[in-house]
Amino acid sequence: MSAVFAADASGGTLEFPILSMLIFVPVAGALVILLLSKRRPEYIRLVAALTSVATAAMSVWLLAEFDADDSGFQFVSQHPWIEQWGISWHLGVDGISLFLVVLTGVLFPLAIIGIDPHNDDDRARDKPYFAWLLLLEAGVIGSFLSLDLFLFFVFFEIVLVPMYFLIGGWGYEGRVYAATKFFLYTMTGSAFMLVAILATAFIAARNGGGSVTFDLIEIAENADFAATTGRWLFFGFAVAFAVKVPIFPLHTWLPDAHTQAPTAGSVVLAGVMLKLGTYGFLRFGLYLFPEASYWSRHLWLTLAVIGVIYGAIVATMQTDLKRLVAYSSVAHLGFIVLGTFAFTTQAITGSVMQMVNHGISTGALFLMVGWIYERRHTRQISELKGIQSVAPIFAAGFTVVMLSSIGVPGLNGFVGEYLILIGSFMTARWYVVIAATGVILAALYLLWAYQRVFHGEPDEDNRSFAELRVKEGMVLLPFLAIIVFTGVYPKPMLDRIEPAVDALLENVSSRGGFTVDEPGEFDPSTVVVDHDDEGHDDTDDTDDEGHDDGGDEEGE
Repeated sequence: MSAVFAADASGGTLEFPILSMLIFVPVAGALVILLLSKRRPEYIRLVAALTSVATAAMSVWLLAEFDADDSGFQFVSQHPWIEQWGISWHLGVDGISLFLVVLTGVLFPLAIIGIDPHNDDDRARDKPYFAWLLLLEAGVIGSFLSLDLFLFFVFFEIVLVPMYFLIGGWGYEGRVYAATKFFLYTMTGSAFMLVAILATAFIAARNGGGSVTFDLIEIAENADFAATTGRWLFFGFAVAFAVKVPIFPLHTWLPDAHTQAPTAGSVVLAGVMLKLGTYGFLRFGLYLFPEASYWSRHLWLTLAVIGVIYGAIVATMQTDLKRLVAYSSVAHLGFIVLGTFAFTTQAITGSVMQMVNHGISTGALFLMVGWIYERRHTRQISELKGIQSVAPIFAAGFTVVMLSSIGVPGLNGFVGEYLILIGSFMTARWYVVIAATGVILAALYLLWAYQRVFHGEPDEDNRSFAELRVKEGMVLLPFLAIIVFTGVYPKPMLDRIEPAVDALLENVSSRGGFTVDEPGEFDPSTVVVDHDDEGHDDTDDTDDEGHDDGGDEEGE
C-alpha cells in the first residue's frame, strides 16, 4: 500500500499521488462511516459530505494542474500489484478522461448534500446509504483512471454492487425488480468482457513472445492481433459497453432502474455511470482494436441512430416525468455513440464533451424531478399543473436545464451535439440526416412535458407547491453555472480534449491501416491489411460499401 501512495507523476507538476488519492479518499470515508454509530446520523452525513467535498476539491486541483498541450497520460501512477500475472496498479488521465473524473468528483457532493435518502424507517438506514454512495464514487473514478485491463475490470464490477443495493434498498415500489434486472444485464455483459480481457492478455503475450501483461498501453502499442482475432476480442468488450451505455436494444434495464432508483441514484446513474460504456468504447475499443472498431462501425452507427429516434419517440409517449427523462438518456447517448464511430476529430471531441454535458443536464433534470416528487408525491404528468405560477424560481431553473437538454445555442448541450453532427457528416452522412430529427423530437417531448407540468392554472393539489428552497438553490446553482459557462465558452474544455482525441485517431490510423490526410479524416477507399499468426496477409474482405474484396479470414 505504501508503494501506491508513493506514486510518481508525469505530464504534470504534482508529486502528490493525486490519482490514487481520488480513489482511496472515498473508500476511507466509507470505512469511517461503517465504524460510526447509526444512532448519530448527523455524524454520518457530515463524514459523507466532507469526504465527497475533499474528493471534488482534488478533482478540481487535477483540472487546474493538467497540461492542456500534452496529449498523453498525465500524473501516471504505476506499481506492481499481482506481479506474477502481469497485473499492476496503473492509473493515468488524459484529455478524454479528465472531465469525466472532474464531473464525478463534483456530482457526488451535490447528490450527497442536496438529496435526502428515501428511507422507509426514517434515518436509521443512512449509514449503509452513504457508505454505498462513497464506494460507488471510488469505483467510478477508478474506472475512468485505470490503465490496466484487470484493474479496470475490478473497478467496473465494483460499481455494480453499490448501485444494486442503492436501487434495491432505497428505491420505490418496483425497486427489487429494477435492481435485479440492472444486475443481470450488466453482469452478463461483464462476463463477456472478462473473457475478452483474459484472451487479449494471453494472445498478446503469445504473439509478442513475452510475458503476460494486462497493461493497456503496452498491449495497444506492441500487440499485433490478426483481423479476425481482433474482431472477436473487440466484440467481447463491446457487449459489456453496449449494455452499460445502454445501446438499443440492450436498453430495457435503464428506464426501470432510473424510475425506481432513489433520486441520488438516478443523478449518479445518468451523470457518470452510463459514461462507463461510452468511455469504454473509446479507451478500450478504438484504442486496443482500431481495425475491428472501424470494420464494425456501420453496426454501431445503425444502432446509435435507432436509439436516438426510438428513445425520443418513446419519451414523448411517457406519462411518468422521471421515465420520460430516462428515455431521453437513451436518445442522447445514441448521439454520443454516433460521434464515437464517425472517426473524425470533431465528432469524437463532441462525443467526449457530450458525455460531460449529458451528465450535467440530465443529472440536474433527475434532481429537480426528485424535488417535484418530494413536494407532490407523484411523478404523473397528468397530476401536475400550473407549477410555474406558484413556484416561478423553481420553474426558471427547470427551464434552463430543459433547454440545455434540448440543445439550445448558448447552453452546453448545443456545443456537443453540434460537433457530433458536423463531424459525423463527413464520414456518416445519411446516419446524421436521420439522427438530426432526434433534435427536433427532443424539443417536442421536453417542451410538451414542460407545458403540461408548469403552465396553466394550478389545481387545488398543486396550489401549495413549495418554491425553490435556499439549500436546493445552492445545489442547483453549480449545474446552472456549468450549463451556461460551457455553452458560451467551451474553449477550455476543447483545448484539453482535442489533443488526446487527435492522438487516439493517429493511433487508430497507424495501427488500423487507414490513410489520414488530416486528423480525423479517413480515406474510406483504403483497404485494411493485417497479418495473421502465420505471417500471411489477412485482408479485410469488405470494402466501405460492404462489397466482398476477396480477402481471406485466416488467423484466430
